[in-house]
Amino acid sequence: MAFGTEELRVLRRALALALHPGPSSAQDVQDCLRLAESVDEATREGARLRTFLLADLARYRAALPGTAAGYLTLMEEALGAGHRPAPDDMAALRALRGNPVAAALLDRCEALVEQDVRTRLARRSVPASRTGTGTGTRTRLTAIPGGKPAERPAQEPPRRDRPIPTPGEVFPPRRKPSTPPPGPDTPPRQLAAV
Repeated sequence: MAFGTEELRVLRRALALALHPGPSSAQDVQDCLRLAESVDEATREGARLRTFLLADLARYRAALPGTAAGYLTLMEEALGAGHRPAPDDMAALRALRGNPVAAALLDRCEALVEQDVRTRLARRSVPASRTGTGTGTRTRLTAIPGGKPAERPAQEPPRRDRPIPTPGEVFPPRRKPSTPPPGPDTPPRQLAAV
């Protein structure tokens, strides 16, 4: 979202009022209200554009492989707009991985999916442990990313960590490749009329 010169002036004034409260003029209040309405409208417009973008992405994905170039462009744009790849996106990118752009997007999407899975697992696996004086619960940080696990108190029995899922559990199975086009020495086949 980009602000114009006048909007930046109003934003600067609103921040100054928030940091140093004091009397404000009716004009300042009106300007702040107009800026808030503009930001709300830009947010709604952004949501509408994302909805259209994802609908286009689904249409292009449904028409693959003939729409590969358009699909890959839309996928890149959708990821830039915050879209998290769905299983259909992953399957489509795997089918197109012979294309260098698709291979790069597949790597990017696999990293996003792995990050989402790790985040969900981290939320689920944080244990609620009993405090020493009552039945209240608290969460405990058990490890720092990239660091070593925290030491546990001696009286607390060790707990079993949830296993990390395998790629086969996280990612859907690959689609079977379509039959190759007939070669020069392949006998012609008759097509059935529909």
